[in-house]
Amino acid sequence: MIPYGKQEITPQDIDAVVNVLQSDFLTQGPQVPLFEAAIKDATSASYALAVNSATSALHLACLALGVGHGDVVWTTPITFVASSNCALYCGAEIDFVDIDPETYNLSPSKLADKLAHAKNHGLPLPKVVIPVHLCGQPCEMEEIHRLSVEYGFAIIEDASHAIGGRYQDQPIGNCKYSDITVFSFHPVKIVTTAEGGAATTNNTKLADKMALLRSHGITRDAALMTEPAHGDWYYQQIALGYNYRMTEMQAALGVSQMTRLADFVAKRNALAARYDELLRDLPLILPKQIEASYSGRHLYVIRLKLDDITLTHSEVFTALREAGIGVNLHYIPVHLQPYYQDLGFRKGQFVESESYYTQAISIPLYHHMTESQQLQVVDSITKIIA
Repeated sequence: MIPYGKQEITPQDIDAVVNVLQSDFLTQGPQVPLFEAAIKDATSASYALAVNSATSALHLACLALGVGHGDVVWTTPITFVASSNCALYCGAEIDFVDIDPETYNLSPSKLADKLAHAKNHGLPLPKVVIPVHLCGQPCEMEEIHRLSVEYGFAIIEDASHAIGGRYQDQPIGNCKYSDITVFSFHPVKIVTTAEGGAATTNNTKLADKMALLRSHGITRDAALMTEPAHGDWYYQQIALGYNYRMTEMQAALGVSQMTRLADFVAKRNALAARYDELLRDLPLILPKQIEASYSGRHLYVIRLKLDDITLTHSEVFTALREAGIGVNLHYIPVHLQPYYQDLGFRKGQFVESESYYTQAISIPLYHHMTESQQLQVVDSITKIIA
Protein backbone atom coordinates (compact mmCIF):
# COMPACT_ATOMS: atom_id res chain seq x y z
CA MET A 1 0.00 0.00 0.00
CA ILE A 2 1.34 3.42 -0.97
CA PRO A 3 0.25 5.70 1.91
CA TYR A 4 -1.18 9.17 1.36
CA GLY A 5 1.54 10.54 3.63
CA LYS A 6 4.62 9.16 5.35
CA GLN A 7 7.44 10.40 7.54
CA GLU A 8 11.10 9.91 6.69
CA ILE A 9 13.38 9.09 9.62
CA THR A 10 17.10 9.14 8.81
CA PRO A 11 20.13 7.94 10.82
CA GLN A 12 20.72 11.61 11.67
CA ASP A 13 17.25 11.78 13.23
CA ILE A 14 17.77 8.55 15.16
CA ASP A 15 21.14 9.70 16.48
CA ALA A 16 19.60 12.98 17.65
CA VAL A 17 16.95 11.14 19.68
CA VAL A 18 19.39 8.55 21.06
CA ASN A 19 21.71 11.33 22.21
CA VAL A 20 18.86 12.79 24.25
CA LEU A 21 18.03 9.40 25.74
CA GLN A 22 21.65 9.13 26.88
CA SER A 23 21.68 12.67 28.27
CA ASP A 24 20.55 14.11 31.60
CA PHE A 25 17.35 15.65 30.21
CA LEU A 26 14.30 13.90 28.81
CA THR A 27 12.10 16.94 29.35
CA GLN A 28 12.71 20.66 29.91
CA GLY A 29 16.28 20.54 28.65
CA PRO A 30 18.21 22.31 25.87
CA GLN A 31 16.55 20.69 22.82
CA VAL A 32 13.18 22.45 23.08
CA PRO A 33 14.77 25.94 22.93
CA LEU A 34 16.91 24.77 19.99
CA PHE A 35 13.81 23.57 18.17
CA GLU A 36 12.04 26.86 18.90
CA ALA A 37 15.03 28.73 17.51
CA ALA A 38 14.85 26.64 14.32
CA ILE A 39 11.18 27.52 13.94
CA LYS A 40 11.92 31.21 14.44
CA ASP A 41 14.64 31.02 11.80
CA ALA A 42 12.29 29.30 9.35
CA THR A 43 9.39 31.71 9.90
CA SER A 44 11.08 35.03 10.78
CA ALA A 45 8.72 35.32 13.77
CA SER A 46 9.88 36.98 16.98
CA TYR A 47 8.74 34.13 19.23
CA ALA A 48 8.12 30.39 18.84
CA LEU A 49 6.71 28.05 21.49
CA ALA A 50 6.93 24.29 21.03
CA VAL A 51 4.11 22.20 22.50
CA ASN A 52 2.90 18.61 22.47
CA SER A 53 0.42 19.02 19.59
CA ALA A 54 -1.04 21.58 17.21
CA THR A 55 -4.35 21.12 19.06
CA SER A 56 -2.65 22.33 22.24
CA ALA A 57 -1.15 25.25 20.31
CA LEU A 58 -4.61 26.24 19.03
CA HIS A 59 -6.03 26.06 22.54
CA LEU A 60 -3.20 28.18 23.97
CA ALA A 61 -3.60 30.69 21.14
CA CYS A 62 -7.30 31.12 21.90
CA LEU A 63 -6.61 31.48 25.62
CA ALA A 64 -3.85 34.02 25.02
CA LEU A 65 -6.26 36.11 22.94
CA GLY A 66 -8.82 36.03 25.74
CA VAL A 67 -11.39 33.78 24.08
CA GLY A 68 -14.04 32.73 26.58
CA HIS A 69 -17.72 32.51 27.41
CA GLY A 70 -19.81 34.91 25.35
CA ASP A 71 -17.30 35.06 22.50
CA VAL A 72 -17.63 33.67 18.99
CA VAL A 73 -14.84 32.20 16.86
CA TRP A 74 -15.15 31.61 13.11
CA THR A 75 -13.21 29.11 11.01
CA THR A 76 -13.64 26.99 7.88
CA PRO A 77 -15.69 23.76 7.72
CA ILE A 78 -12.97 22.05 5.64
CA THR A 79 -10.40 21.36 8.31
CA PHE A 80 -9.64 18.90 11.07
CA VAL A 81 -11.99 19.29 14.03
CA ALA A 82 -9.23 20.77 16.24
CA SER A 83 -9.48 24.08 14.36
CA SER A 84 -12.96 24.59 15.77
CA ASN A 85 -12.76 22.52 18.96
CA CYS A 86 -10.18 24.94 20.36
CA ALA A 87 -12.86 27.64 20.68
CA LEU A 88 -15.23 25.25 22.44
CA TYR A 89 -12.51 24.32 24.94
CA CYS A 90 -12.55 27.98 26.01
CA GLY A 91 -16.32 28.09 26.44
CA ALA A 92 -16.85 30.17 23.30
CA GLU A 93 -19.26 29.51 20.46
CA ILE A 94 -18.12 28.46 17.00
CA ASP A 95 -19.33 29.33 13.53
CA PHE A 96 -18.04 28.71 10.04
CA VAL A 97 -17.26 30.58 6.82
CA ASP A 98 -17.62 28.64 3.59
CA ILE A 99 -14.65 27.87 1.35
CA ASP A 100 -13.51 29.31 -1.95
CA PRO A 101 -14.46 26.73 -4.62
CA GLU A 102 -11.03 26.92 -6.29
CA THR A 103 -8.56 27.11 -3.41
CA TYR A 104 -10.65 25.21 -0.81
CA ASN A 105 -9.49 27.73 1.80
CA LEU A 106 -11.75 30.03 3.80
CA SER A 107 -13.24 32.48 1.29
CA PRO A 108 -12.39 36.16 1.97
CA SER A 109 -15.46 37.30 0.02
CA LYS A 110 -17.76 35.02 2.01
CA LEU A 111 -16.07 36.22 5.19
CA ALA A 112 -16.72 39.84 4.17
CA ASP A 113 -20.38 39.06 3.43
CA LYS A 114 -20.86 37.22 6.74
CA LEU A 115 -19.21 40.04 8.71
CA ALA A 116 -21.36 42.69 7.02
CA HIS A 117 -24.51 40.65 7.64
CA ALA A 118 -23.65 40.18 11.32
CA LYS A 119 -22.93 43.88 11.79
CA ASN A 120 -26.06 45.03 9.95
CA HIS A 121 -28.33 42.68 11.88
CA GLY A 122 -26.83 43.19 15.33
CA LEU A 123 -25.39 39.67 15.49
CA PRO A 124 -22.18 38.83 17.38
CA LEU A 125 -18.99 39.52 15.47
CA PRO A 126 -16.12 37.06 15.88
CA LYS A 127 -13.49 37.66 18.50
CA VAL A 128 -11.10 35.46 16.51
CA VAL A 129 -11.07 34.12 12.95
CA ILE A 130 -9.01 30.99 12.24
CA PRO A 131 -8.13 30.64 8.54
CA VAL A 132 -6.65 27.24 7.69
CA HIS A 133 -3.92 26.86 5.06
CA LEU A 134 -5.41 23.68 3.61
CA CYS A 135 -2.94 21.30 1.93
CA GLY A 136 -0.17 23.83 2.64
CA GLN A 137 -1.52 26.59 0.40
CA PRO A 138 -1.76 29.90 2.25
CA CYS A 139 -5.08 31.66 2.58
CA GLU A 140 -5.42 35.16 1.15
CA MET A 141 -4.17 36.63 4.39
CA GLU A 142 -3.82 40.25 3.31
CA GLU A 143 -7.55 40.53 2.64
CA ILE A 144 -8.47 38.64 5.81
CA HIS A 145 -6.21 40.98 7.77
CA ARG A 146 -7.84 44.02 6.15
CA LEU A 147 -11.21 42.74 7.35
CA SER A 148 -9.79 42.17 10.84
CA VAL A 149 -8.83 45.84 11.05
CA GLU A 150 -12.29 46.89 9.86
CA TYR A 151 -14.25 44.57 12.16
CA GLY A 152 -11.90 44.23 15.11
CA PHE A 153 -11.20 40.51 15.30
CA ALA A 154 -7.91 38.74 16.01
CA ILE A 155 -6.42 36.13 13.64
CA ILE A 156 -4.93 32.71 14.36
CA GLU A 157 -3.43 31.13 11.24
CA ASP A 158 -3.83 27.37 11.35
CA ALA A 159 -0.74 26.52 9.33
CA SER A 160 -0.63 22.88 10.43
CA HIS A 161 -0.10 21.92 6.76
CA ALA A 162 2.15 24.78 5.77
CA ILE A 163 5.55 25.06 7.43
CA GLY A 164 8.16 25.90 4.82
CA GLY A 165 5.66 27.59 2.55
CA ARG A 166 5.57 31.28 1.61
CA TYR A 167 2.97 33.99 1.08
CA GLN A 168 3.86 37.19 -0.79
CA ASP A 169 7.47 35.96 -0.71
CA GLN A 170 7.46 35.88 3.10
CA PRO A 171 7.62 32.70 5.20
CA ILE A 172 4.34 31.38 6.54
CA GLY A 173 4.41 31.86 10.29
CA ASN A 174 5.94 35.34 10.26
CA CYS A 175 2.59 36.68 11.56
CA LYS A 176 2.62 39.74 9.32
CA TYR A 177 -1.13 39.36 8.86
CA SER A 178 -2.03 37.49 12.05
CA ASP A 179 -1.62 37.53 15.80
CA ILE A 180 -0.52 33.89 16.14
CA THR A 181 0.34 31.09 13.72
CA VAL A 182 0.09 27.40 14.62
CA PHE A 183 2.02 24.46 13.13
CA SER A 184 1.67 20.68 13.41
CA PHE A 185 4.46 18.10 13.50
CA HIS A 186 2.36 14.93 13.31
CA PRO A 187 4.09 12.07 11.44
CA VAL A 188 2.34 12.73 8.11
CA LYS A 189 3.11 16.45 8.19
CA ILE A 190 6.02 18.11 6.40
CA VAL A 191 8.29 17.96 9.47
CA THR A 192 7.62 15.52 12.28
CA THR A 193 8.37 15.33 15.99
CA ALA A 194 6.18 12.16 16.26
CA GLU A 195 3.50 14.28 17.92
CA GLY A 196 3.97 17.98 18.44
CA GLY A 197 3.06 21.49 17.52
CA ALA A 198 4.19 25.09 17.81
CA ALA A 199 2.85 28.62 17.91
CA THR A 200 4.64 31.69 16.56
CA THR A 201 3.89 35.33 17.28
CA ASN A 202 5.49 38.77 17.23
CA ASN A 203 3.61 39.89 20.34
CA THR A 204 5.56 39.64 23.62
CA LYS A 205 2.44 39.52 25.79
CA LEU A 206 0.89 36.72 23.74
CA ALA A 207 4.15 34.75 23.81
CA ASP A 208 4.46 35.14 27.57
CA LYS A 209 0.83 34.12 28.13
CA MET A 210 1.16 30.99 26.01
CA ALA A 211 4.44 30.07 27.70
CA LEU A 212 2.82 30.41 31.13
CA LEU A 213 -0.26 28.36 30.23
CA ARG A 214 1.86 25.71 28.49
CA SER A 215 3.31 24.65 31.84
CA HIS A 216 0.53 24.57 34.46
CA GLY A 217 0.36 28.36 34.86
CA ILE A 218 3.47 28.11 37.04
CA THR A 219 6.23 30.73 37.16
CA ARG A 220 9.59 31.19 38.84
CA ASP A 221 9.82 34.79 37.64
CA ALA A 222 10.07 37.01 40.72
CA ALA A 223 8.47 39.90 38.82
CA LEU A 224 5.26 37.88 38.43
CA MET A 225 5.05 36.47 41.97
CA THR A 226 2.80 37.85 44.68
CA GLU A 227 5.52 37.68 47.37
CA PRO A 228 9.29 37.20 47.64
CA ALA A 229 10.61 33.70 46.97
CA HIS A 230 10.90 31.44 50.02
CA GLY A 231 14.09 29.94 48.56
CA ASP A 232 15.68 28.71 45.33
CA TRP A 233 13.03 25.99 45.10
CA TYR A 234 10.14 28.43 45.08
CA TYR A 235 7.51 28.76 42.34
CA GLN A 236 3.94 30.01 42.16
CA GLN A 237 0.91 29.00 40.15
CA ILE A 238 -0.57 32.28 38.99
CA ALA A 239 -2.98 30.98 36.34
CA LEU A 240 -4.87 27.79 35.53
CA GLY A 241 -2.58 26.24 32.97
CA TYR A 242 -1.98 22.91 31.29
CA ASN A 243 0.79 20.41 30.71
CA TYR A 244 1.28 21.07 27.00
CA ARG A 245 5.07 20.81 27.03
CA MET A 246 7.09 19.08 24.32
CA THR A 247 9.64 16.42 25.37
CA GLU A 248 13.34 16.64 24.63
CA MET A 249 13.15 13.55 22.39
CA GLN A 250 10.47 15.16 20.24
CA ALA A 251 12.37 18.42 20.05
CA ALA A 252 15.63 16.71 19.10
CA LEU A 253 13.84 14.93 16.26
CA GLY A 254 12.38 18.28 15.20
CA VAL A 255 15.77 20.03 15.29
CA SER A 256 17.20 17.33 13.02
CA GLN A 257 14.24 17.40 10.64
CA MET A 258 14.22 21.20 10.36
CA THR A 259 17.68 21.11 8.78
CA ARG A 260 16.01 19.48 5.77
CA LEU A 261 12.82 21.58 5.65
CA ALA A 262 13.60 23.46 2.44
CA ASP A 263 14.48 20.20 0.68
CA PHE A 264 11.27 18.53 1.92
CA VAL A 265 9.07 21.30 0.55
CA ALA A 266 10.96 21.58 -2.74
CA LYS A 267 10.55 17.85 -3.37
CA ARG A 268 6.84 18.00 -2.52
CA ASN A 269 6.37 20.83 -4.98
CA ALA A 270 8.23 18.94 -7.69
CA LEU A 271 6.05 15.88 -7.16
CA ALA A 272 2.90 18.04 -7.20
CA ALA A 273 3.98 19.65 -10.48
CA ARG A 274 4.50 16.18 -11.93
CA TYR A 275 1.01 15.15 -10.80
CA ASP A 276 -0.34 18.29 -12.51
CA GLU A 277 1.24 17.14 -15.77
CA LEU A 278 0.35 13.46 -15.51
CA LEU A 279 -3.28 13.96 -14.45
CA ARG A 280 -4.24 16.98 -16.54
CA ASP A 281 -6.16 15.05 -19.22
CA LEU A 282 -8.31 13.05 -16.79
CA PRO A 283 -11.82 14.04 -15.65
CA LEU A 284 -10.46 15.68 -12.52
CA ILE A 285 -10.22 19.12 -10.96
CA LEU A 286 -6.59 19.57 -9.94
CA PRO A 287 -5.37 21.85 -7.13
CA LYS A 288 -5.16 25.52 -8.06
CA GLN A 289 -2.36 27.58 -6.54
CA ILE A 290 -2.91 31.27 -5.83
CA GLU A 291 -0.43 33.83 -7.11
CA ALA A 292 2.41 35.03 -4.89
CA SER A 293 2.39 31.83 -2.84
CA TYR A 294 4.57 28.78 -2.38
CA SER A 295 2.65 25.90 -0.87
CA GLY A 296 4.05 23.52 1.70
CA ARG A 297 2.21 20.87 -0.36
CA HIS A 298 1.25 18.76 2.60
CA LEU A 299 -1.59 17.21 0.57
CA TYR A 300 -2.51 16.77 -3.08
CA VAL A 301 -6.29 16.73 -3.41
CA ILE A 302 -8.07 15.78 -6.62
CA ARG A 303 -11.76 16.43 -7.18
CA LEU A 304 -13.72 14.00 -9.35
CA LYS A 305 -15.79 15.35 -12.24
CA LEU A 306 -18.57 12.96 -11.36
CA ASP A 307 -20.69 13.87 -14.39
CA ASP A 308 -17.87 12.62 -16.63
CA ILE A 309 -17.22 9.25 -15.00
CA THR A 310 -19.40 6.20 -14.39
CA LEU A 311 -18.38 5.48 -10.80
CA THR A 312 -19.45 7.24 -7.63
CA HIS A 313 -17.10 9.08 -5.29
CA SER A 314 -17.16 6.18 -2.85
CA GLU A 315 -16.59 3.60 -5.58
CA VAL A 316 -13.51 5.43 -6.88
CA PHE A 317 -12.13 5.77 -3.35
CA THR A 318 -12.68 2.07 -2.60
CA ALA A 319 -11.23 0.95 -5.93
CA LEU A 320 -8.06 2.97 -5.30
CA ARG A 321 -7.66 1.46 -1.85
CA GLU A 322 -8.15 -2.01 -3.31
CA ALA A 323 -5.46 -1.21 -5.89
CA GLY A 324 -2.98 -0.52 -3.10
CA ILE A 325 -3.23 3.28 -3.19
CA GLY A 326 -3.68 4.60 0.33
CA VAL A 327 -5.96 7.51 -0.49
CA ASN A 328 -7.74 9.53 2.17
CA LEU A 329 -10.24 12.39 2.40
CA HIS A 330 -9.36 15.75 3.95
CA TYR A 331 -11.81 16.62 5.36
CA ILE A 332 -15.37 15.75 6.33
CA PRO A 333 -16.96 19.21 6.85
CA VAL A 334 -16.84 19.88 10.57
CA HIS A 335 -20.43 21.12 10.72
CA LEU A 336 -21.64 17.69 9.54
CA GLN A 337 -20.08 15.88 12.50
CA PRO A 338 -22.69 14.56 14.98
CA TYR A 339 -21.30 16.65 17.84
CA TYR A 340 -21.70 19.81 15.76
CA GLN A 341 -25.12 18.75 14.55
CA ASP A 342 -26.10 18.62 18.22
CA LEU A 343 -24.93 22.25 18.48
CA GLY A 344 -27.47 23.20 15.80
CA PHE A 345 -25.51 23.05 12.53
CA ARG A 346 -27.28 21.50 9.55
CA LYS A 347 -26.52 20.11 6.12
CA GLY A 348 -26.96 22.75 3.46
CA GLN A 349 -25.46 25.63 5.47
CA PHE A 350 -22.07 25.65 3.72
CA VAL A 351 -22.70 24.59 0.14
CA GLU A 352 -19.18 24.84 -1.28
CA SER A 353 -17.72 22.81 1.58
CA GLU A 354 -20.33 20.10 1.14
CA SER A 355 -19.78 20.00 -2.63
CA TYR A 356 -16.03 19.66 -2.09
CA TYR A 357 -16.65 16.75 0.29
CA THR A 358 -18.64 14.80 -2.31
CA GLN A 359 -15.77 14.97 -4.84
CA ALA A 360 -12.43 15.22 -2.99
CA ILE A 361 -9.80 12.51 -2.62
CA SER A 362 -6.29 13.02 -1.18
CA ILE A 363 -3.82 10.98 -3.19
CA PRO A 364 -0.33 9.98 -1.97
CA LEU A 365 2.26 12.74 -1.62
CA TYR A 366 5.36 12.74 0.55
CA HIS A 367 8.80 14.11 -0.16
CA HIS A 368 10.62 10.77 -0.48
CA MET A 369 7.98 9.26 -2.77
CA THR A 370 9.64 7.60 -5.77
CA GLU A 371 8.83 8.17 -9.44
CA SER A 372 7.68 4.57 -9.78
CA GLN A 373 5.31 4.98 -6.82
CA GLN A 374 3.90 8.16 -8.33
CA LEU A 375 3.41 6.46 -11.69
CA GLN A 376 1.64 3.58 -9.93
CA VAL A 377 -0.76 6.09 -8.35
CA VAL A 378 -1.43 7.78 -11.69
CA ASP A 379 -1.85 4.48 -13.51
CA SER A 380 -4.38 3.28 -10.93
CA ILE A 381 -6.39 6.50 -11.11
CA THR A 382 -6.36 6.35 -14.90
CA LYS A 383 -7.53 2.74 -15.07
CA ILE A 384 -10.32 3.33 -12.56
CA ILE A 385 -11.83 6.57 -13.85
CA ALA A 386 -10.80 7.09 -17.48
